[in-house]
Amino acid sequence: MEKLTLMPRHERRDVIESLVVEEFKAALFMTDDDEFALDVGFFDLGLTSLRLSELKLALEQKLECEISTADLFGHPTAGHLIDHLSE
Repeated sequence: MEKLTLMPRHERRDVIESLVVEEFKAALFMTDDDEFALDVGFFDLGLTSLRLSELKLALEQKLECEISTADLFGHPTAGHLIDHLSE
């Protein structure tokens, strides 16, 4: 994450978006070619609480930062979460 914080905000957001989308697609058993909607709620996408917890851990490892459960519920779409993590 330290490298990310040194990037300009728009570049940082692009990198974070790529990582987040990659992890969401993996959690949802989607292929790279499948379209992913950034504006659909986690549970509307079909994620369960357990899968969301696993996704949270994967993102924390990839981004090297802590993501609270409150962050997930306060930013309930991938797009909102990406915006939050990019700040």
